Amino acid sequence: MAGSNKHVVSSSLAIVEVNPPENNIVPIEAPIVSSYNDQIRPLLDTVDRLRNLNVMREGIQLPTIVVVGDQSSGKSSVLESLAGISLPRGQGICTRVPLVMRLQRSFSTEPEIWLEYSDKVVPTDEEHIAEAICAATDVIAGSGKGVSDAPLTLHVKKANVPDLTMVDLPGITRVPVNGQPENIYEQISGMIMKYIEPQESIILNVLSATVDFTTCESIRMSRQVDKTGERTLAVVTKADMAPDGLLQKVTADDVSIGLGYVCVRNRIGEETYEEARMQEELLFRTHPMLRLIDEDIVGIPVLAQKLMLIQATMIARCLPDIVSKINEKMETSVLELSKLPIVMASNGEALMALMDILSSAKESLLRILIQGDFSEFPDDKKMHCTARLADMLSQFSDNLQHKPDDKTEFLMDEVKILDECKSVGLPNFIPRSAFLAILSQHVDVVHMKPVEFIKKIWDYIEGVLISVLSKYSDNFPQIQSSIKRAGRNLITRIKEQSVNRVAEIVEMEKLTDYTCNPDYMKTWTEKTASQQSFIHAVLHDVKKPENFSLTGFGVVKISHLRKYHAHLLQQAFDMKMRITSYWTIVLLRIVDNLALYLQFSVKNLVNTQFQKEIVVEMVDPRGGGGVERMLEESPSVASKREKLKNSIKLLKESKDAVAAIVDQSSGYGDR
Repeated sequence: MAGSNKHVVSSSLAIVEVNPPENNIVPIEAPIVSSYNDQIRPLLDTVDRLRNLNVMREGIQLPTIVVVGDQSSGKSSVLESLAGISLPRGQGICTRVPLVMRLQRSFSTEPEIWLEYSDKVVPTDEEHIAEAICAATDVIAGSGKGVSDAPLTLHVKKANVPDLTMVDLPGITRVPVNGQPENIYEQISGMIMKYIEPQESIILNVLSATVDFTTCESIRMSRQVDKTGERTLAVVTKADMAPDGLLQKVTADDVSIGLGYVCVRNRIGEETYEEARMQEELLFRTHPMLRLIDEDIVGIPVLAQKLMLIQATMIARCLPDIVSKINEKMETSVLELSKLPIVMASNGEALMALMDILSSAKESLLRILIQGDFSEFPDDKKMHCTARLADMLSQFSDNLQHKPDDKTEFLMDEVKILDECKSVGLPNFIPRSAFLAILSQHVDVVHMKPVEFIKKIWDYIEGVLISVLSKYSDNFPQIQSSIKRAGRNLITRIKEQSVNRVAEIVEMEKLTDYTCNPDYMKTWTEKTASQQSFIHAVLHDVKKPENFSLTGFGVVKISHLRKYHAHLLQQAFDMKMRITSYWTIVLLRIVDNLALYLQFSVKNLVNTQFQKEIVVEMVDPRGGGGVERMLEESPSVASKREKLKNSIKLLKESKDAVAAIVDQSSGYGDR
């Protein structure tokens, strides 16, 4: 398959055919322009319009040609040949930052060339492009041999240059030399992966003909993100230096290059662009080995045509997804903007906004604290309040009814109390004062548990209240601290009232011994049934047992009771059974009372106190107020509002830019 016999001479901007019929010189557009036709031009213009709008800052990836290759593989030289401009060349790493080349066709006879980096714009010209890039690179990455992932953008606007964006990345090197950082490989590989990983990227993998393709690091990296090679095109440079076996390399495709190969000869030394293109055409037409390579995969003009068609296909394929992402991002931004608070101009508007916040918070508290509806916080179990309150009440009940180990000997507390409460009277009556004294001792043991429980409950409710207030006042950071302080003050007042009320509930149990619960008599009767056998074992059993098995108490020691009179033991036993039966009812009554009081207090908080108390504190200037501050939009909200407006404007313009081209480009993706 011989190469073409056409002999051409090229300049940086145009190719002219030598010795055409009648010796006329016919201008031909530059290689990358020659493939630029009316069918794909609208696609490329649309994407360039999106790039100009900087839609990528919204997280929307655009099809981009990313140039990668091992160090000194000839990447920058390929870009030079494509674009007709001079880039830094030399030994070692020539490209130390991502060089984003934005070529834009202009109808002006005077080219416009400038660099953008670090919010700077630096004009330059064709003669000084390389020097300007080197100077800018030194500013970005330092004057040494280090690299940086901060991009440097080169804008080139001139006649006969298409709108096209290519990114040249630093060449891959594994061994740091001449002052390069020790982790130079990790830095460069991380940068490359960042650019080639998006599915919209077209990977232009530059390979030197002098090496084994299977050993190239750039091939290994591109295959990580593009296993089938469907978006990878390989450019083989230095064909003139290693022509032997090159045909077999590009036809065998041992490294799965889905978009194929293009073999080129780059400009060497001080060759002009005209000389370089002429030598390339001559090389592939006359070299005994290279002339066998199909002319459809050799030469910079062929590479230019392939890139344009591949990019057009990728654009057409990605365009529907880009449109979808633009719409999705715009809808999200519009929704976020709508949730921001309106800018208020009067105290009345501010008060209405405050009432809206509290009304929304009240509805939320009603759902989670009373109705048991936690759909607003499905994954935050702390906010499933009815369940958590029930858990805490159950734990309190278990803790309250837990029987600690009795350190005193059986019946000795009752014996001592009866001995101190004895009086002149009938011997078979238990003094009521003795029963109340025993009851008071029991109450004193547990009296702090209900108080600690109610404090824990209100600490929990305070956390829930603050979370809800924070959520619904999030758009008003200028009053968030005030409204949360008002919420804490409200809970503090309620907690104090609740502690006093619970202390009263517990204290009431000391004052009298009363219940209408029939379980008391039933339980007491069952427990006293063993009284006679107990007294017999203590005083009359000749075996004098050390212990006695008693229902509800287990095995109890009785030997210490033999020194007491039967009358006293009968009274002590009776009182023990009475207090035990009654105490169970007392504990359940405390739990029931706290449960009812808790429900009442929470409902009263949500339905009556919450909104009223916080409004009063927020509008009271003596308490620091807060409503007036709502008139001052916080810097963070103002910044967010401006950012969302700019985002919506950008996305709307982007949507308009792609709307006209979507339908007509729907067929390109499959070509």
